[in-house]
Amino acid sequence: MGASQRCWFWVTPSSWGFLVVMLLMTTVATFACPTVCHCSDRNGLVVQCTSQSLESIPSNLPKETEVLLLSSNQIKHIPKEAFTELYHLRELDLSHNVLESVDVGAFQGTSEGLQRLDLSNNQLSSLPSNTFTNLHARVRLSHNAWHCDCSLQEALRDLRLDPETVNEVICFTAVQEEYVRQPVIHVLDSGINFCNFHHKTTDVAMFVAMFCWFSMVTVYIIYYIKHNQEDARKHMEYLKSLPKSSHISKESDIASSMFSVSDTEQRELGPETLGGF
Repeated sequence: MGASQRCWFWVTPSSWGFLVVMLLMTTVATFACPTVCHCSDRNGLVVQCTSQSLESIPSNLPKETEVLLLSSNQIKHIPKEAFTELYHLRELDLSHNVLESVDVGAFQGTSEGLQRLDLSNNQLSSLPSNTFTNLHARVRLSHNAWHCDCSLQEALRDLRLDPETVNEVICFTAVQEEYVRQPVIHVLDSGINFCNFHHKTTDVAMFVAMFCWFSMVTVYIIYYIKHNQEDARKHMEYLKSLPKSSHISKESDIASSMFSVSDTEQRELGPETLGGF
């Protein structure tokens, strides 16, 4: 009997149990579970951080995480690349938070494996147009304060909405009042294009701006003309007052000329002539 066979007989059932426990302990030791979360292995690592009053996503999540439960917290914002190192992530639950914004690239790195994303029951009103680029997961967006406009339409273009909650994605506000309280998918399926409203609104805004600019130029020109007319009127009145003053100046000139002539005659007569008188 070989040495390897002799070793085999030393492995008793109790020894197998011990080895399994040691193996599990070694596996658990490869990651550190956040202190506010509970980690368990249920056909993949499940990290449960629900109802912990979290205001942000934990930064020390295990890279082996496959299911991440962050529901019922106080998270307001999902930053860019928040889950970029969670390459094995299949399910992400962010429902029942107070989410107001999601950065572009927030789910970068999870797009290939992520199968389910829950953003329901938050305070989201809009999303960047390429928030869900290359995302293959089914997404829940129900019970948010959505503003139905061009950006939301673009964000939903390639998104796979969860069919169970698709009718619960409601226009809380909209570019036109008639679409408020209607399911977003029904509005879009009816042929409405919010981006056309956006372009029309932009055109109207440009027209109003041009009209205001033209009005300001017109008012300035009218003011300038009136101001010049007033100056011209004053100048004309001044010119009309000039003849009287010029007449006086002419008489002064004549008198000056006469005195000049008298002086000239006296010089021509000389002192001898004048002395004879």
